[in-house]
Amino acid sequence: MKWLELKIIPPLVTLIVGLLMWVVAQFTPKISILLKYNILLAVIFVILGLLLMFISAYFMFKRKTTINPMKPQNASSLVTNGLFAFSRNPIYVADGLILLGWGLFLSNLFSIALIALFVLYMNKFQITPEERNLEEIFGDEYLAYKAKVRRWV
Repeated sequence: MKWLELKIIPPLVTLIVGLLMWVVAQFTPKISILLKYNILLAVIFVILGLLLMFISAYFMFKRKTTINPMKPQNASSLVTNGLFAFSRNPIYVADGLILLGWGLFLSNLFSIALIALFVLYMNKFQITPEERNLEEIFGDEYLAYKAKVRRWV
């Protein structure tokens, strides 16, 4: 399935999983999660995800490197500070938080379980090819970073 690597842009993957979550929520029993607070928690997770996304993008722009996940070979600088000191993929973590917020809004545990599908897809078809490219470009510097900082959180 190597033909799927770096073919679908991550925002589209997030949207597809979000749509699948909505479809699942239409056909499975609604399970209220923290009944009173699920909407508030949904908003908090979405806002947190958007903040992580914008802060991460800021650090990438500051280092004048590509933010385009489809062309990791264009990376000109290895970003290891800011949120990248805690996660090698803070923008994908942000996508996951947005999906979690969506699942809480839907009040459906079955939908929330689909976030695992997002993580599996991203690991195999987006992150692994990105990491191969970064290893080629930055060599030992990237390997040291990879050994020190977790992929997700």
